[in-house]
Amino acid sequence: MSSNSGDVRLWGGRFADGPAEALAKLSASVHFDWRLAPYDIAGSRAHARVLHKAGLLSEDELQRMLAGLDQLEADVADGSFVGTIADEDCHTALERGLLERVGPDLGGKLRAGRSRNDQIATLFRMYLRDHARIIGGLIAELQDALVGLAEAHSDVAMPGRTHLQHAQPVLFAHHVLAHVQSLSRDAERLRQWDERTAVSPYGSGALAGSSLGLDPEAVAEDLGFEHGSVGNSIDGTASRDFVAEFAFITAMIGVNLSRIAEEIIIWNTKEFSFVTLHDAFSTGSSIMPQKKNPDIAELARGKSGRMIGNLTGLMATLKALPLAYNRDLQEDKEPVFDSCDQLEVLLPAFTGMMATLTVNRERMEELAPAGFSLATDIAEWLVKQGVPFRVAHEVAGECVKAAEAEGKELSDLTDEQFAKILSAHLTPEVRSVLNVPGALASRNGRGGTAPSAVAVQLAEVKTDVAAQHRWAKRL
Repeated sequence: MSSNSGDVRLWGGRFADGPAEALAKLSASVHFDWRLAPYDIAGSRAHARVLHKAGLLSEDELQRMLAGLDQLEADVADGSFVGTIADEDCHTALERGLLERVGPDLGGKLRAGRSRNDQIATLFRMYLRDHARIIGGLIAELQDALVGLAEAHSDVAMPGRTHLQHAQPVLFAHHVLAHVQSLSRDAERLRQWDERTAVSPYGSGALAGSSLGLDPEAVAEDLGFEHGSVGNSIDGTASRDFVAEFAFITAMIGVNLSRIAEEIIIWNTKEFSFVTLHDAFSTGSSIMPQKKNPDIAELARGKSGRMIGNLTGLMATLKALPLAYNRDLQEDKEPVFDSCDQLEVLLPAFTGMMATLTVNRERMEELAPAGFSLATDIAEWLVKQGVPFRVAHEVAGECVKAAEAEGKELSDLTDEQFAKILSAHLTPEVRSVLNVPGALASRNGRGGTAPSAVAVQLAEVKTDVAAQHRWAKRL
């Protein structure tokens, strides 16, 4: 069926002439909002049913309308009907498509009682709610890969760092699970956002509702909005906090991915040699044959900045809009569409990178005690012997000073050196805590790096990730 049937603008009765070409080009959004077409058609079905319920469509008209919408949906799906720039937006294009299929007399009745303002506010919510679950599922898959890394290397020690300096030994699994925790909060934010967004603006009209006796609650139920319709029609058409919040969540996901990416980039250097990336998730150089580049991690950093920019631009658009709808809101969709697109292509690649990397156990464990990272264990051992921590901290610092002066690690100090430093306090039995396994095992409180504590963390995050998978799949 042809998709060219002339001008079907949804406005213009009071205008003597059509829009100038420059205005038409500026105004057009169909090139990016066409992805909302399936949601628009679902909304049209629900709207047709309430028109019938209000006595504005006969039973026969309703059935013919629904059949026309079914055919239109099939034609959109197979590409035989598409919107064009001349249509201005997806709503206009789809009305044109419906008129072609059921005729202007019947098709022209569907517009009663609704506005593009409440349509787009509803369709956008529907689209983002679906993509929140897509992204949520992809996060869960990345978490699965990280949990797999932790389980496969549950006894590997590594140097824990603050300020990128050696701090204290930790288990590699403990470090990896810290990233799983941050991603769990991202997933939780998506679920909480979805709960707040499960309210339908359909029926709000342009801003004041409708006088036709329509039923917004019925439309909300039809479209899967669990919390019914909005309580205020002006807010329904004008609010975009759900978009801004979604943009923040995607930006936060990007930031958390970027933090993991930065570590992978550093760990993959020759100087660190903590990990080796799989060939399938690395790239080479056009000039240096030896290069094996962490492109996925680097692109994650770059796309994180892109998503932060999407959020910032959106907030600037929203900051001074008076109620109710303003055309500025046409600019709310592309940034968030882009953030969805970026995450949905980035997360699978990132998950593949993490699932296939090789961990260099020997190198990590070699460096775990380096940089005087057991100094805190000396101080805490002294505290257990009754020494005030202020004094214990100073004494441990003296041990570090002595080792550093001789280019040694703490464990390389002799008993005589320890005895000299500790003479005013205790004997050199402190050597009993100068080993990585003991340092790890001693930190067995909730959330600590002891193997027993990490085992609890693993069990908890696996339960949380399983729940995230169920939510993403609507189970």
